Amino acid sequence: MNKVDYIVVGCGLAGIAFCEKLRTNNKSFLLFDDASQQSSIVAAGMYNPVILKRFSEVWLASEQLKLAKPFYSQLESLLNVKLDYELKLYRKFTSVQEQNLWFDAMDKPKLEPFLSQTIIKNSNNNIEAGFGFGEVLQAGRVDTNMLIDHYLKFLEHENVLKKERFQHEKLKIQNDEIEYNGLKADRVIFCEGFGLKKNIYFNYLPLTGTKGEVLTIKAPDLKIDYALKSSVFVIPEGNDVYSVGATYNWEDKTQSITELAREELVSKLKTLIHCEFKVINQVAGIRPTVKDRRPLVGSHTAYNNLFVLNGLGTRGVMIAPFIANALFNYIECNEPLIPEIDINRFSF
Repeated sequence: MNKVDYIVVGCGLAGIAFCEKLRTNNKSFLLFDDASQQSSIVAAGMYNPVILKRFSEVWLASEQLKLAKPFYSQLESLLNVKLDYELKLYRKFTSVQEQNLWFDAMDKPKLEPFLSQTIIKNSNNNIEAGFGFGEVLQAGRVDTNMLIDHYLKFLEHENVLKKERFQHEKLKIQNDEIEYNGLKADRVIFCEGFGLKKNIYFNYLPLTGTKGEVLTIKAPDLKIDYALKSSVFVIPEGNDVYSVGATYNWEDKTQSITELAREELVSKLKTLIHCEFKVINQVAGIRPTVKDRRPLVGSHTAYNNLFVLNGLGTRGVMIAPFIANALFNYIECNEPLIPEIDINRFSF
């Protein structure tokens, strides 16, 4: 392979979403991935159209879900594996005041499709929830570990994957021609997550990064088949196994697990459930977060054949297909990017 339409760097949710736009539009590409970023792997994989801390709508939630659902269905067919699980999501109420705020939120037209009108009473003796739950509609979970693992195998089978670090300094750009280690390409798309900080072309962008840690527990007596949101998320994985998360650390930029995060999650979990549980795993990763909580999408100021697709934050499952579609249409169809995601908002 001496010439491709695109080089894609990074096989997280953003990279997979963009590769799928290329593949389904008959564009040739080669993807580079060195498994250095773990934000997609440690993500719980929930998609949720409501900000549950204050009962408000996720930015462009309806537009994102409209693309996300068929996108993951298409991937299930391609990879012959189950990825998208419809999963009830319950928000624990801590007071009558929170119940009232839930009903107030229902009056907002953009939230009405996503909030159940019925307060669900708690019938599980192992859960502390005297004020019941509110159910978020149209929520679910994508098995991101399964997705990334099988998609990498698919790319490898198609001979379009390089399992190696992309060396930015070896990229040669002359007269709109791109060359990298003997390979020529029309364009390069950087989907590196927090790895963007080491990208000499786009490291000026304000990607702050937020470390998150997640526990996996075994709780045979808990017996819930819904995701539960309180001070932590509890997400069923099957066979009495649950994910519990996540922490938010804005200072630590390592991907190492910490005892402090484990203690925080265990402490919060014990205020929510009353049964025995055992921690069987712990993972950490850096979420690619941006100061204004919007993605980073667009082209380089000096090189119009270098592009970035990043800044998915905590909602990568929902937002990845949306911004990949936007970037593809921007490049191939000259459709303008919406200002909220365009990196030109950070031009200096």
